[in-house]
Amino acid sequence: MTNEMIIVLDFGGQYNQLIARRVRECNVYAEVCPYTISLDAIKAKNPKGIIFTGGPNSVYDETSPHYEKAIFELGIPILGICYGSQLMAYTLGGDVKTAPVSEYGKTDIEINTSSKLFHGIDTKTVVWMSHTDYIAAVPIGFSITGQSSVCPVAAMEDASRNLYATQFHPEVMHTVDGKKMISNFVYTICGCKGDWRMDSFVESKIKEIREKVGDRKALCALSGGVDSSVAAVLMSKAIGKNLTCVFVDHGLLRKNEGDEVEAVFGPNGNYELNFIRVNAQQRFYDKLAGVTEPEKKRKIIGEEFIRVFEEEAKKIGAVDFLVQGTIYPDVIESGLGKSAVIKSHHNVGGLPDCVDFKEIIEPLRQLFKDEVRRAGLELGIPEYLVYRQPFPGPGLGVRIVGEVTAEKVRIVQDADYIYREEIEKAGLSKGIGQYFAALSNMRSVGVMGDFRTYDYAVVLRAVNTSDFMTADCTEIPFEVLQKCMNRIINEVKGVNRVLYDLTSKPPGTIELE
Repeated sequence: MTNEMIIVLDFGGQYNQLIARRVRECNVYAEVCPYTISLDAIKAKNPKGIIFTGGPNSVYDETSPHYEKAIFELGIPILGICYGSQLMAYTLGGDVKTAPVSEYGKTDIEINTSSKLFHGIDTKTVVWMSHTDYIAAVPIGFSITGQSSVCPVAAMEDASRNLYATQFHPEVMHTVDGKKMISNFVYTICGCKGDWRMDSFVESKIKEIREKVGDRKALCALSGGVDSSVAAVLMSKAIGKNLTCVFVDHGLLRKNEGDEVEAVFGPNGNYELNFIRVNAQQRFYDKLAGVTEPEKKRKIIGEEFIRVFEEEAKKIGAVDFLVQGTIYPDVIESGLGKSAVIKSHHNVGGLPDCVDFKEIIEPLRQLFKDEVRRAGLELGIPEYLVYRQPFPGPGLGVRIVGEVTAEKVRIVQDADYIYREEIEKAGLSKGIGQYFAALSNMRSVGVMGDFRTYDYAVVLRAVNTSDFMTADCTEIPFEVLQKCMNRIINEVKGVNRVLYDLTSKPPGTIELE
């Protein structure tokens, strides 16, 4: 990469992706790397700074994640957060112990504002703590720059070596001046200028794709969602008629969505694209018959996608590249290094081993969702498409708990249509990050028209999120939820109960499966 870079070294913490988001909000590119990455690989990336993340382990346990001491001798500024701060202290000769008093949640601390990390921040501030261990003694050369009533080393630094550490989490919104601290590290300490902008990203990515593909052909997997749409338009601007977009209607789309996608991207649409629609509904239903495990469903859907693309590629002749709308959260959730797999994505971990394409191009792989939207606007894609409700690659396959059948698809399509319609009518759509209806696998007894029913429960979901890595439940007015419930039960055959999902992410995910 030619952009400035901050490496976020992942030690298994809860907020690691959020750290990268906060750095990118400073217009500086951040990349999450596993703690298993070699020192030579880090040096090859030529980062302007490194951030050690939090993690659930204790550094004095030798089985916990560690990193070689030589990283502190590179001359690259390092910021340790929570576990990362303890790892810095432990590795450099300090003392880390189980804390006499654990700290969780909002905490008042006092900081030394002469520190470059805390420049422009009040001496007394509120931060977010989450730790059971603490730094009992700082290494030689370090000074204490922050403390709480029970934590003697809430922050420390060796400014001569550009080593900084916070026991608290500056990346979360509950840390009042957290964004300022991240900005101070990125700009004042690391000396970044802020060259990560969507206009330059789009321009450089088009040039990069044009040079890579040349006069060869590429096949784009177009779902009609935000990610694949932006990827398609980006590729179109780069290689023109050498791009063919294949839209697979797998029977797991939202109500009327297949026709809507064709209206936008098809022959009578707004873009100069070679567009092919493949109606493969029954083919996917057959493959999913009897399958209930969500990861297996994702794998099946992903593999079948590739099989369809291979078949279409053969019809149009030699195709060298497969284009996918993979974005950065997909990559991270599918597992980095030894990090946990949250869920596999059909465009990351779900690809089969044997693929007929020579290479896969993922032009949005570096971007978070909000960055994808900004790239879409830079490309001139209309706002109503750019801000369309997100939709997973496996579609309703992961919004139907248990086995997928045509009847269940109909139920969730109709319920989701009603839900989205009522949210729009209430004027709430632009204020919600993502909302949809899903179908639980629970059936229960009900009474409708004096008759006993034994039908399904629909689950309504709505979350507030900016980066899709963390999310909180949206507080939808009760009267809106009640209207949705009445309409769904009255209008959707097979449903006698409607539930509202209050779960945040974490511990849940945004999708139901």
